[in-house]
Amino acid sequence: MACGSGGCGSGVAAPVQVENPNARKVFCVKFQKDMTGLDEVPFEGHPLGQRIYENVSKEAWKMWVEHMKMLMNEYRLNLGTAEAQEFLIKQMEQYFFGEGAALPAGYVPPQSKS
Repeated sequence: MACGSGGCGSGVAAPVQVENPNARKVFCVKFQKDMTGLDEVPFEGHPLGQRIYENVSKEAWKMWVEHMKMLMNEYRLNLGTAEAQEFLIKQMEQYFFGEGAALPAGYVPPQSKS
């Protein structure tokens, strides 16, 4: 049986990411190329927030958020404490502008279900 003009498959198309041609561009420090930048400054008033806004793409920021969740869980951080906040800011700076954020000692990434 041949496929008609409607195409083959389940009928559900994968979402297509359409980039706004007018979106603000930055040269992303993580990907080393021009990419869409963040819409707003993270950590308004903190110098690192402005540096991230000027040098980090939305895609790299999404990667950081996932890394940050792992750090928060592995270290059981309480973001209500100044110590936890400072720790994450230092990790963020290393992640984007340093040698990369280190994984916790003994960390084993979750296995993907196949």
